[in-house]
Amino acid sequence: MRSFFPILFLLGSLAFASAADATGSIIKVLPLYLDLQGHDAVSPSLYDRDAYQARLRESTNGVSAIRFDVLWKTSGAKNEKLKLRVEMRGVGESGLPKQAVLEKEITQKFFRSWTSLTLSGDDYKNLGSLVAWRVTVWSGDRLLDEQKSFLW
Repeated sequence: MRSFFPILFLLGSLAFASAADATGSIIKVLPLYLDLQGHDAVSPSLYDRDAYQARLRESTNGVSAIRFDVLWKTSGAKNEKLKLRVEMRGVGESGLPKQAVLEKEITQKFFRSWTSLTLSGDDYKNLGSLVAWRVTVWSGDRLLDEQKSFLW
């Protein structure tokens, strides 16, 4: 009986310590160009989506926006403010570098979750052609995880 209370105290303190630390991870990022009608593909087939995305990258006149679909997961952050941020670097018409940032507040879910962030309109036109991107998940001011493109 004497060893029961120290073990119970130890298990309780470990559970409290693990619950206090928020963790997060970005599992997958899909940057997708959207055509003038807002579609990223012409059919539900993944092969058709990839072929259509290649066509949109080659002829940018038919592109109206870029959408980042992000698969993420967090744990231990029930009462904390979580934020998903996409930072983009592009080259404008004059050849000068441009930057754009999208942010969205997210709430912790039990399983992993998809979130979409879209850059459209004048903001997309000002960015020019996308060169590099970085996606981060934040808990308050603390960076939980990031995923970035090769040229970032």
